[in-house]
Amino acid sequence: MGGMKAWWPELLGAPATPAAMRISKDRPDVAVEVLPPGSPFDPRFNPKRVRLFINDSGMVQYVPIVG
Repeated sequence: MGGMKAWWPELLGAPATPAAMRISKDRPDVAVEVLPPGSPFDPRFNPKRVRLFINDSGMVQYVPIVG
């Protein structure tokens, strides 16, 4: 990825909207997908995507990573 940020451990437990905004600021070249619990998703790797898996409270549940 040539030095571009690929994961955001500091966003674990953060509210979804500010987390998505931070990722978009750090990596404007990727799409951010916010996925509530139980949402269906395609498991294939996509280098132009970051998924935010959130819990029922709207907080980031897993460390967001590119893919």
